Amino acid sequence: MPQPDHISKLGVPDADSLDPDLQAIWRKCVDKLGFVPNVYSAYSLKPQRLRHFMAMYNEIMLSDSGLSRLEREMVAVVVSSANRCYYCLVAHGAAVRMLSGDPELGEMMALNYRVAKLDPRQRAMLDYAWKMTATPWLVEDADRDALRAAGLSNDDLFDLAETVAFFNLSNRMASATDMMPNREYHRSARG
Repeated sequence: MPQPDHISKLGVPDADSLDPDLQAIWRKCVDKLGFVPNVYSAYSLKPQRLRHFMAMYNEIMLSDSGLSRLEREMVAVVVSSANRCYYCLVAHGAAVRMLSGDPELGEMMALNYRVAKLDPRQRAMLDYAWKMTATPWLVEDADRDALRAAGLSNDDLFDLAETVAFFNLSNRMASATDMMPNREYHRSARG
């Protein structure tokens, strides 16, 4: 049974009605990915917020960091697993498969990251991401100390916390709008 056909239950503007800068981004996405991520289409309901969303995503997920791009995508999936966010589990699970070259790792992150063979640093990061998502009021110095013991710097701790926070926001927006992932993500990096 296929997923629903809508992008967002709040609707999305016609791409031709978007500002020229956003239309250029749409073209770039199609050229690079073959499609426009549905999160962009959903956020295009509020063009200025879409611009801010893209800028924040790019800064958190693509800028220089002590956390690798794969580690940040793994965090995105673990947060999304705790929140049961269908959109982000599918989209970022595909990114984990692509970046890791492992066709199973995305599902392990989505269903139970604890079954994956991870190094101690990754395990500590993902345990922290889960705790920050499920029980943030319980985070304490011992959690930060465990991350430092696993080799993360204070800059890395900041980047990790910001990634967790961003995906908690993103998950809630996806759930609130009943955002559906692009079908292309389901097939991506499957071997």
